[in-house]
Formats: sequence, structure tokens, C-alpha cells
Amino acid sequence: MQEMTINALVSPEGSLEILSNHEVNRLKDRSEGGLYRLFRQCALAVLNTGIETDDCKALMESHAEFDVRLVPQPRGLKLELINAPAHAFVDGQMLRAIREHLFSVLRDIIYSHSIPQSAAGFRRDDPEDLTNYVFHILRNARVMQAGRQPDLVVCWGGHSISHAEYQYSKEVGHQLGLRALSICTGCGPGAMKGPMKGATIGHAKQRVKNGRYIGITEPGIIGAEAPNPIVNELVIMPDIEKRLEAFVRCGHGVIVFPGGVGTAEEILYLLGILLHPDNADLPFPVVFTGQQENAEYFEMIDKFIRNALGDEAANKYEIIIDDPVRVAQTMKTGMKEVETFRRAMQDAYYFNWMLKIDPVFQLPFEPNHDNMRALELHRDQPVHLIAANLRKAFSGIVAGNVKEGGIRQVQEKGPFEIAGDPSLIKPLEAMLEQFVAQNRMKLPGSSAYRPSYRIVSGAA
Repeated sequence: MQEMTINALVSPEGSLEILSNHEVNRLKDRSEGGLYRLFRQCALAVLNTGIETDDCKALMESHAEFDVRLVPQPRGLKLELINAPAHAFVDGQMLRAIREHLFSVLRDIIYSHSIPQSAAGFRRDDPEDLTNYVFHILRNARVMQAGRQPDLVVCWGGHSISHAEYQYSKEVGHQLGLRALSICTGCGPGAMKGPMKGATIGHAKQRVKNGRYIGITEPGIIGAEAPNPIVNELVIMPDIEKRLEAFVRCGHGVIVFPGGVGTAEEILYLLGILLHPDNADLPFPVVFTGQQENAEYFEMIDKFIRNALGDEAANKYEIIIDDPVRVAQTMKTGMKEVETFRRAMQDAYYFNWMLKIDPVFQLPFEPNHDNMRALELHRDQPVHLIAANLRKAFSGIVAGNVKEGGIRQVQEKGPFEIAGDPSLIKPLEAMLEQFVAQNRMKLPGSSAYRPSYRIVSGAA
């Protein structure tokens, strides 16, 4: 049965009502250097808010007739949507939340592509410039609120989780909401939606009227993880590395629920940063949590981390099983410690300037067959570089699983090959096999998972 579509003319909602002629022309430009294809892809993902899919390529292909056009108006601009998904509308009117997200897409794509061109001396390989880049995008999106005390909990976890795991993530969110804490996730379904949904109830009970449900994503992933309906602030960062930096710069603590390779990538990114000597005394509460049935899952994660990064890395997080109240209390206590530290150091509450991030975690990694095969997965390097290279390996698998470009590469050239020190590679292979066995690679009900990777013997 063919999905119903609608043609509509949409007025701005929330942000970016005025564009320059240059910006309009870039958005209309369908060449490789133009922004049309990127804008269309992200706009289509937003129009599928609440629809659970994890195949960006399939989403694009199923809406091949969709188009979005800019219509200049005397008082600003409108968007003309051709063959837009009908579920984004009610009685012919676009849902307000989707309309807000649609113009957030426009805002972030325009702004993130204008900074490198307009900023004098901007260097894409300079750590300070890259952090300022992240700061300016978040500030332009009004994510940062001066005067607001630390209250933002970043929640990571899988998009493909069981109903019981989802319910647990929702109860954790409920307990966080009862303590007036806000939620930031990757904006998609599963463990990204559950905490937000639970927090809305907790906030309602406590009459919290300024609760925040921030979704931070990037163009390569938004089609596979369209925003869930709870997100009330959407931000699209230019790439996965800036998305991850945005999480740790604006968040005040992290909760990790069960997940697959994307969650493993996030864990390795975070631990690699926290292991930097300059961050040794910086308070940043991190909790791994799940139901009793997830105890073995976190034992597996903990064992992998200790083998790859050592016991020092394991000291950076606490594992709490089947106790949402304790998880929320731990985060609330952590927020107070963050507030006290930031005040003493005269650092901003809204952006963690003091956090030291090594450039290896900031520079974009392009997942392709050559780069994946060349990853330095060996122990003859500092521990933070081991974390960085393992993070890249997981990032490549994510791309091959759900990102349009990665899926296409795997279809054309076969799985990405991963090689390295057996003491790192064998545990990696075992964990990936468990992710597959536990259906953490694809959404339930989707086609059978075909691995986007292949572990090969011998060092790279």
C-alpha cells in the first residue's frame, strides 16, 4: 500500500525566518558542493518524526518523489513541500513540533556551513577552532541558557531495544524528571525516547514548566534515527565528532543504557576523553544502567573496557542494575558536584570549556574500506589513542549499518574489514557477535541483519 502524501506551503516556526540571497542559492544548489541534497535528506527525516526506521537509504528511496523548495516572501520565506508524508499533518495542517524541527534543520544547516566561510582564519584541524565551532552552533540554536544551574543529563543507548528495556529507560527518565533534571539524547527511538517520555511525567508531577528534551543528531544519522515526538529542542551538528563533543560540552552527566555499536562508540569517546590527565579532577558523573536481565550485558561491556583501556577507565563510571531511583539520585548528587566545581573554577554552567578533548577525537573520520582496514588497533600506543581508534571502528560499523553512504559502500564493495592486535580484536569480535545475537544491530521486525563488517586475522 502506497503511503499517503501531501503538498503544502509551510511558514517558519521557532527559528530562522530570513535568509540571504546567497543562502537561498546554496540551498537550491543541487550540485555536489550545494546544500540541497543535505537539506532534503534532513527535512524528510524530520517529517518522519515518530516513525521507527533505521535504514536511511531505504527511507530516501521510499520517498523518491519528495521535494522541498524555498519560496521567498516579502516578510521572510516559506517552504513548499511536494509529496510530504501525510503523517506529519493533522487535518491538513503540519504538526507544530514537526514544523519547529523543520526550521531547526534549515537553521543548523545554514549556520554550520556559513561559519567556516565567514570566520577569519578558521582551521578545520585546530582543536580550539573546532570547539568554538561546536559552541557557536549550540548558541545559535539557543541550547545554552545563561544562569541555569547544571541539570542536563545525557542519555545514551540503543535504538533497537526490547520493550522491557524501553520501559526501564522510561522509569529512569521519570525519576530524573521528579528531581527536575532535563534530558538530552540522540533524539531517536528506543533508549533515546524512553528517558524523555518518562521525564515528561516526572516534570508534570513536579509542575516543572521549563523541562528540556534536547535531541542532538547529525545528517548521516538523522534519517536512520528520526526525532522522537518528545524532542522539544532539535540540533543538527555537521558530523558525528561534533555531535559527540556537543553532548559532553553541554551535558552535565551521562547515563548509558544497553545498546549496540553506536552506544559502544559513545562510551569509548567519553572514556577516551575522561582518561586525559587534564580531566582527572573534573567531576562528570557517568552511570551504566539496565534491568537485572542486562547485568550480563554490562559485565561484557565492563570486561571489554578493562581489557582495552585498563582498570583506570572503569573507575570513570558506576554500574547500577535495576534501580532507577538510585540512578537518578546519583545524577542529582553529581549535578551538585558539577555546580560546585564550575563555580569554584569560574567555568560556565552551560558549556564545559575546561574539558580537554584531544584532537584525535575531534577530527572527522570518514568510514570507507581503506580507512577501516588501516585503523591502528594495537597496544603500542597511549590508551586514549586505543580508545580513539576503537571508537572509529564502531563508527564505521554504524555507518555500514544505518547511514546512506555507508550502506551503499558495503553493498558495492562488501563488508568493511577490521584487523589488528588479537588481544583487542578477539574481544571486539565477541562483543559484536553478542550485539548481533541480542538484535542490537537492527530494529525489531526489520530485515535480518547482514554484517557491515568482517574481522580479518593479522595486524593492519
